[in-house]
Order: sequence, then structure tokens, then C-alpha cells
Amino acid sequence: MSAASLAGRIALVTGAAGGIGAATADALVARGATVVLSDINIDALETTMARFRGGPHRALKLDVTAEADWETATEEVRATFGKLDILVNNAGWGDRRLIFETSFDQWKKLLAINLDSVFLGTRHMMPLLEASGDAAIVNVSSIRGLVVGVGFGPYSAAKAGVHIFSKATAVECAATGRKVRVNSVHPGFVATPIMLDMVGEAGIAERCRDVPQGRFALPEEIATAICFLASSDASFVNGTELIVDGGFTAI
Repeated sequence: MSAASLAGRIALVTGAAGGIGAATADALVARGATVVLSDINIDALETTMARFRGGPHRALKLDVTAEADWETATEEVRATFGKLDILVNNAGWGDRRLIFETSFDQWKKLLAINLDSVFLGTRHMMPLLEASGDAAIVNVSSIRGLVVGVGFGPYSAAKAGVHIFSKATAVECAATGRKVRVNSVHPGFVATPIMLDMVGEAGIAERCRDVPQGRFALPEEIATAICFLASSDASFVNGTELIVDGGFTAI
């Protein structure tokens, strides 16, 4: 993929303050896209945004679980750019606990951040994506949306929902003449600060033994996969999933 393969494209990335989201924003900008970086943590987002100062890019405070925030975001993108070419629904949150130790409030929070957010983003940004005439949605799911593990039940349910929602949206867009491709990315273990702090050195070593390539992914490696699906190189890739896990799900 050439560095300019996304030149002139307008992209919105949720959860862009750090981790996969920030790496995706970097990768999109490097490929020529104009990016709207969004996150609920505006202070962290401004830190990420600092490296793009002077360009056409925008920072936007967005609670992905709040429909009113999506309405505001849609109006801001419409007023500024008039269209949206790429939507990356990346924002997510994980909380490891057994199903029968999960309260209903915890369950609802997991689904709101990981699944409801994808629906809201898709629903509200669709008119702007249609205005593109050649748009792409990339939804960030997880290997836990494909295979389960002890303590990941609620999270897996949410991420599996993202997986199937992506397929359904792709089929419905095609069936109704909307030129919007929709795919999902399923990262394995990724070396983000939150993940590394959560599992610790012992946890990292344990998980690496389960990955044929013997290591965690870098956020930039997930971002590259997202950029591929968002680009014209993936013009006939639709309604499918791209697993980026170092071989974890192959075992």
C-alpha cells in the first residue's frame, strides 16, 4: 500500500486517545487521510492530537455510548467536511469476570461501550458515509468475539455481536444500494499500556506461550490491518473479518 493511498479521504476514529486508536490515526494520516480523532478522555486526546497540529485534522470529545454525542459529532463532520469516507469504530472496554459474577449494570456497561457504540456510530454516520460514494466502516472486534476464555463471557458476547453486526451491515448496505463496505478486525493480544499494566510480566509470558509467533502484536500492526480494509486495496473485501493474532486462533 502506498503512503498516499488514502489521500483526500476523511476518516473518523473512536477511542483515538491511545493504543490501537492512536496508532490507527497515525497510520491514516501517514497514508494521506484527514482524520477526526474522537475520545471521551479529551485531555489524553489533546496529547495525541498535538502531533497533528497545523494540519486539517480535528479532535472531538465523544462518549460513544451517548446518542446525543453522536448527533453532535455527525453535525460537526457534516459542517466541516460534508462527508465521511472511513469510520473506524475502535472504542472499547474490557472487564474480565465470570458470567455469574457479573452484575446487570456491569453487563450493560460492557455492551454499551463495545456494541451499542458500533450501532450508534453506524446509524448516525451512515448519511455522511453515503455522501462519500465509496466508503468503508471498520469495526474493531477481538479474538474473544471468535473464541472464548474463562472470565471473558460478557466481553466475548459483546465482541461477537460486533462481528455479526458488521456482516449484517455489509449485506444491508449492498442490498439497498449504499456504497459502504463493512468489515471487522479481530486483534489478538496487543501491547498497549492498558493491557500490559493489566496482565503484568507473568501474564505477558503466559499469553505469549499461547501465540505461535510468541509475542504480543504492536498497535501499529493492528492499525495497518485497519488501513488495508479502509483502502481501495480492499475494494472487493466486504462483510468479512480480518484476524490479526499471530496464529492464536489457529491452534
